[in-house]
Amino acid sequence: MFYVYILHSSSLEKYYVGSTEDVNHRLQQHNSGKGSFTKKGIPWLLIISFECITRSESVQLEMKIKKRGAKRYLQDHNLA
Repeated sequence: MFYVYILHSSSLEKYYVGSTEDVNHRLQQHNSGKGSFTKKGIPWLLIISFECITRSESVQLEMKIKKRGAKRYLQDHNLA
């Protein structure tokens, strides 16, 4: 399984969208400063994750969310 996830940083007031096979491990990486963008916004909170069957499906969903903007995507789907 693959997952697309949306994180939020209160300090930056920004969202981050990514995809992974292990959401908890990836969140831990973001919060330990292992990303050039995400190390600025620690702590990151997991807002939601979506389960996808294939990597291709997860990449397509990730791009769709990024194109729309995470905040607007969440609002459009009554998730925010």
